[in-house]
Amino acid sequence: MEKKLSDMTLEELWMLFPIILKEHNPQYYDWYEDEKNNIIEAINGTFISRINHIGSSAVPGLIAKPTIDILLELSGDCDIHQIILRLKAAGWTIMSSEFEPDLNLVFNKGYTPSGYAEKVYHLHVRYLGDWNELYFRDYLIEHLDIAAEYAELKVSLLKGFENNRDGYTEAKSEFILEHTKRARMCYVNRYTPNKTT
Repeated sequence: MEKKLSDMTLEELWMLFPIILKEHNPQYYDWYEDEKNNIIEAINGTFISRINHIGSSAVPGLIAKPTIDILLELSGDCDIHQIILRLKAAGWTIMSSEFEPDLNLVFNKGYTPSGYAEKVYHLHVRYLGDWNELYFRDYLIEHLDIAAEYAELKVSLLKGFENNRDGYTEAKSEFILEHTKRARMCYVNRYTPNKTT
């Protein structure tokens, strides 16, 4: 009998789900749209302020983990516990949850006891805000030279961090922060919520 994911240690999970980088797949956009529609249906469209495809799979031509990252932004008056229940009922597994100081939930789909499914998703749930991921994505899309540098960095880190997701993420953080800062200067207030809504 296969061991449940919930019974595995972090090290076992990292071995089962190594970092894999693949050339950009144009189907990522269709996978995002399909899952976006599933999310809207699951929570009845209620309290959704904005929903976006983020991460490397949202950037044309960028080598990426074959994972669709989705940022779901909710209005502050939602019943977050109802939203969580509805997402779980739709097949999402909650991986981490922070409610204070800001809402930050991470769900996933596509992780099985025998490894990755064909389609893998990460769903980041937050209240409507001015999130760095949106700026970084746009900056990579509009600055192909920076996207190429980012691709080189990711490939260079793969060997040392193939089975250490946290280390891989941490090793990219300086690059991401530097270029997110530039993006915020370039796209001042692009994603700042309208305070009247």
